[in-house]
Parts: sequence; C-alpha cells; structure tokens
Amino acid sequence: MKLKKYEVIGAVFTAIVGSLLHFTYEWSGNNPVVGAISAVNESTWEHLKLFVVPMIIFSCFEFIIFRKMHKNFVPVKLLSILIGMSTITVAFYTYKGVLGYNFLAADIGTFILGITAAYVFSFKRLKSGKFSSRSANIAGIAGTVVLVACIVLFTFYPPHIGLFKDPVSDFYGIR
Repeated sequence: MKLKKYEVIGAVFTAIVGSLLHFTYEWSGNNPVVGAISAVNESTWEHLKLFVVPMIIFSCFEFIIFRKMHKNFVPVKLLSILIGMSTITVAFYTYKGVLGYNFLAADIGTFILGITAAYVFSFKRLKSGKFSSRSANIAGIAGTVVLVACIVLFTFYPPHIGLFKDPVSDFYGIR
C-alpha cells in the first residue's frame, strides 16, 4: 500500500511540477540554467522535459525510501520514464497526424496519459522484482545519466530534426 500511495503522489507531483516547468524559463528572465530543465520553446522535445525532470526529481526522493525494498528501483524508474516519453510522443504525433493540427486540451491529455503509463508501469514492475540484477542496475544508472545529459545537452545543441524544432519560431533549442 505504501508503494501505491507514493506512485500516486509521484504522478500528481509530476503533473503539477511539469506544468509549472512550462513557464519557469520565461519567469526566470530566460536564464539558461533554468532553461536546462524547463521548456525553452514549443518543440516536442522541450515538452518531454516537463515530464522527465519532475519524474526524476520525485524518483530521487522515492529512492531514499524504497532502495532497500525494491532492488530493481533504478532500472524500473528509467524504463518508466522511457515509456512515459514514448507514450507522450506517439499519442501527440498520432492525434496531430489524424487532425492535422494540435490543441491544448489534447496536449494536456497526452501529458497525463504519459504520466499515467509511466507510474502504472513503475508500480507493477517494482512489485514484480523484475530487473533487479546487478547488470540491470548498472544499465539503469548509465541510462539515467545519458538521459539527463541529453535533456541538458539538447537544450543547447539540439539535433536539427522535427522533434526538436519549435513549430512557432522554426528555431531549435534555446535562443
């Protein structure tokens, strides 16, 4: 029951903090340090940061509580984040491809869907004990480090592909 309560709290935390991160870069006067973890434009990648950053922050808090009970914590949380990112991306491009445009209510829905998918997967897999080997934990740590590095690096040096292009300004990354 304790795990379920924390996963629900984590989902709510991710939704609230992620929503706030949409505005923090502008609120900071376009501070590049804040931009490293906030959305700096309207690209899909920058919106994925709104999910990833608060989930990683909450996972660090959960790690303190659950690391001894759930030996699979790190790899499961990394997989959960990747599932959430994939869910958001697929849902967004699917509905936008069908309709030909995007709108705020659907964008919020894809965000909530990604959060839900991530935390449901996390809850089920943490309880299962799967991915608790030493190699899975090493891969989880390495993957998390790479993901965090990509979050920061691609803010300043994004690949010039559609995922990173701001549809409003036609620019990439921080300006």
